Amino acid sequence: MSVEFGDDASAVVGLTTGALARRLGVSPTTLRSWDRRYGLGPAVRSQGRHRRWGPRDVAMAEEMCRLTATGAPPAEAARVARLRFGTPGGATPPAASGAVSAAAYRPGGAGSGLPLGDVRQECRGLARAAVRLDAPELEQRLVEAVGRYGLERTWEELMVPTLRAVGRKWESSGDRYVEVEHLLSWHVSGTLRSVPLLLPRTAPPVGAPPVVLACTPGEQHTLPLEALTAALGERGVPTRTLGAAVPAEALLACVRRTGPVAVVLWSQTRSTASTPLARHVAGLEWGPSGARRRPVVLPAGPGWDRRAGAGFPHCSGLRDAVATLSGLYGDDSGAGRTQPS
Repeated sequence: MSVEFGDDASAVVGLTTGALARRLGVSPTTLRSWDRRYGLGPAVRSQGRHRRWGPRDVAMAEEMCRLTATGAPPAEAARVARLRFGTPGGATPPAASGAVSAAAYRPGGAGSGLPLGDVRQECRGLARAAVRLDAPELEQRLVEAVGRYGLERTWEELMVPTLRAVGRKWESSGDRYVEVEHLLSWHVSGTLRSVPLLLPRTAPPVGAPPVVLACTPGEQHTLPLEALTAALGERGVPTRTLGAAVPAEALLACVRRTGPVAVVLWSQTRSTASTPLARHVAGLEWGPSGARRRPVVLPAGPGWDRRAGAGFPHCSGLRDAVATLSGLYGDDSGAGRTQPS
């Protein structure tokens, strides 16, 4: 992350705490806490004691973010940042005193930051909070994102990239970071289940058949189904979500009892994608003679390759799945219509 300001006016007057927080992907409260606890704050304050962060102050804050993202304790990270970029006024506060080798937290090793790539800035803030195991910060960031961008954008542009980065880090670190993935997944799940309280939603049509959502037998990844359940609920589509590793007999019993308009079968890996099960579900019938109905079966997830998903509808992502499923109810059902504000 560059700390050069060029000829921008901000190089002269400095950045406000709010502007720097947005730039770094942390909360203003976090920056104020670093200033208060570790003396890692701006060297210059305007009249009224307002913080104005100059280029060197920004560099130290950026280094602090990078080091804490590697798992370094905040006090240690503050000391290293001060050693690297100097202390304003030449004084070192007691909390930041002591020599710590910056090489102890050199980037690029197994403990470096998550491999996010080219993502939204909010992903970096979310990743830093996850690595720090900062549960309150995770919850706040996720809830704010849903309120600002809506569920579908938050899932596709924030939640999924961060979850994938944590998964890649776990796979390449020999069982390290599993606690980071579990904490992040827990809070993503909690946010998805809170969507009815965070966003306006349409009431499901009275008497309309539901969409059944289930993981295939042996499949444990449920977050995509939780996201789809929340997105369908926002559109007024009734759902019955069964969760992880649903036995085939239980799935068939649910379909027979609820008479769904569609069944979503999630498979994360090829080993859990079952084409015979999908065809069996698609062949189920109910209703009076002459008006028999069958469910639309939607295989979803990366486990379904072209061969396994042949003959079934295909959706490329959350938005596509929501549009496909809500469209099954037609214009008179009420499902799929946005609730007026």
